[in-house]
Amino acid sequence: MTDKFEEIRPYNNNEIKPAMQRIAKHPLLDPMLSYLFPERVIREVRAEIASISTIAEFQKQIMLKSIHSILDKTSNNLTFTGLENITIDRKHLLISNHRDILLDSGIIQTILHDNDLPTSEMAVGDNLITEQFIEDIARANKMIKVVRSTNPKELYNSAFQLSSYIRYIITSGKSSVWIAQRNGRTKNGIDLTEQGLLKMFDMSSKGSFVDSFNELSIIPVSISYEFEPCDHLKTKEIYVSRRQKYVKAAGEDIVSILTGIVQEKGNIHIHFGKPLKEEDISSVAGFEKNEKFKSLAEIIDKGIITGFKLWKNNYIAYDILNKTNEFTSQYSAQDKSEFVKYYKTKISELFGDRDEIEEIMLSIYANPILNLKRIG
Repeated sequence: MTDKFEEIRPYNNNEIKPAMQRIAKHPLLDPMLSYLFPERVIREVRAEIASISTIAEFQKQIMLKSIHSILDKTSNNLTFTGLENITIDRKHLLISNHRDILLDSGIIQTILHDNDLPTSEMAVGDNLITEQFIEDIARANKMIKVVRSTNPKELYNSAFQLSSYIRYIITSGKSSVWIAQRNGRTKNGIDLTEQGLLKMFDMSSKGSFVDSFNELSIIPVSISYEFEPCDHLKTKEIYVSRRQKYVKAAGEDIVSILTGIVQEKGNIHIHFGKPLKEEDISSVAGFEKNEKFKSLAEIIDKGIITGFKLWKNNYIAYDILNKTNEFTSQYSAQDKSEFVKYYKTKISELFGDRDEIEEIMLSIYANPILNLKRIG
């Protein structure tokens, strides 16, 4: 691989040792390790990190253990289906809905590793890379940097570079890639693939529309949390956005990452869908340019939405919001009482119109059902 991808690609093994030395010395490591590994001596973990010399060691010894620690502390159960769709003989582009900044990709990597499958590279926005310490952790953990905040010309060049890298790394058989279906997390529970994302993938293609997407071997992945990560923060953002342009405060993404880590998640389910078939792509290839990207996005959306596991909270929220008893067979009176207590507590510290805030919170949980109704 040439150096044309150096700025966005993950570190290679030759770059790991100095990164580990920088991480091991950083003062932010202490509170992180105290939370993740309270039973261990921090000095010893720092020494372990400093001795790491490969990406595989860093993922196995630190990152994957960290995800397991978070799940042990904050979730009841992690389940998954469809792993047989991840084939050994080719690499895939894993496109998933996006609910939590860190854990969406982290949980997927944990499932792959724990089932003796290679972990994938992961596309992450550069807005989260606020300092060298975070960049070292991310790029040592197979992160691909997605450049966002630039002028139009630079944005085009960055998109082409990202598209070229993703196509190269998949078609060369080096690694699968995970990427979210949209720029930023879904705030309202409505999972939709951005057409712009698919246009970005197509930028690097030298063949037909069908060849372009068939060689990426797209697998829709569905991530379902029983308790929506950062639900109260998402409620606040939606409420403010209805009145004015929402501007993130300094450090807000870090707050969301930390909240997503420590918040109770209940049960979590990941579904790996079947790779898009060549005939699926061919069925929309003859449409006008924008229409074919829109139609391809709808195929991916259907895979993600049908693989999404609905929880009692989703059914309860839908019935409360719509003043119906449509899904009462899916939950008990106690389930409803507990969820009402949960969401009212979560929104109790938010300022504004109480009815509207409650409607937004409930919609976040109810909309996955509307997603299914929408696709028929």
